[in-house]
Amino acid sequence: MAEDDPKTLVSTGWLERHLKDPDLRVLDASWYLPDMGRDAKAEYAAVHIPGARFFDIDEISDQRSELPHMAPPPEKFVSRMRAMGVGDGHQVVVYDGAGLFSAARVWWLFRLMGKTDIAVLDGGLPKWLAEGRPVEDMAPILRDRHITVSRQAHLVRDVTQVAAAAKLGDHEILDARSPGRFAGTEPEPRPGLRPGHIPGSKSVHYRTLLNDDGTMKSPEGLRAAFAAAGVDLGKPAITTCGSGVTAAILSLALERLGKRDHSLYDGSWAEWGMYNDLKVARG
Repeated sequence: MAEDDPKTLVSTGWLERHLKDPDLRVLDASWYLPDMGRDAKAEYAAVHIPGARFFDIDEISDQRSELPHMAPPPEKFVSRMRAMGVGDGHQVVVYDGAGLFSAARVWWLFRLMGKTDIAVLDGGLPKWLAEGRPVEDMAPILRDRHITVSRQAHLVRDVTQVAAAAKLGDHEILDARSPGRFAGTEPEPRPGLRPGHIPGSKSVHYRTLLNDDGTMKSPEGLRAAFAAAGVDLGKPAITTCGSGVTAAILSLALERLGKRDHSLYDGSWAEWGMYNDLKVARG
């Protein structure tokens, strides 16, 4: 049971107590890999936490990029949030239908845009439903809300920066994918990508940071998981995964530990695995 912190993680109990707060905004950021066989929008339409708006990770992205759901330019983020009635002075809580899977990506995206009053719902919709808390199927009434953003460039890394970090060894590069994908022994869900991992990176499967019920482990449990993966928390960290979604779970965990010097490799394996001139490690 994690301690409630409206800038990182809040419990289902905290959210239910605050549901009627006029300045609370709840976002359903459910997103699934194709092999998960789930339709996030349809599930949202059928059942969501009262007042929740649907945050479409694929649409609220940089559509000029060939890579999946890269962070959107600030002006697109602003226009989408305004239309959703999410703006300055709001406390945002974001959840997903898997427990803790894609919600952390939206938490990171808000931070990238300089908005820190955002927390992930610990255990997400599965825990909320299991506890018999209120849900609805109606779309919320949206009123335009002014929002100002200030992009925090230090929170994101591009392929050149990650390649330099891998070469110099001055960062811990943490890979949230499964151990099999990290080792290159199990296939990538996206076709055409080489198997393996960024040389020098460490495997920290995002599930090792979660309890069985999809909630995030305590700070002690998180430290133990990073230690088991051989991670030196004294070094700045770059988080990575398949396409920049589960990497944000690692970023959230680092933030929970009070570690501030972390950034996310937005292109992740969807980019690194594509280019033959970038070295790949196996095993």
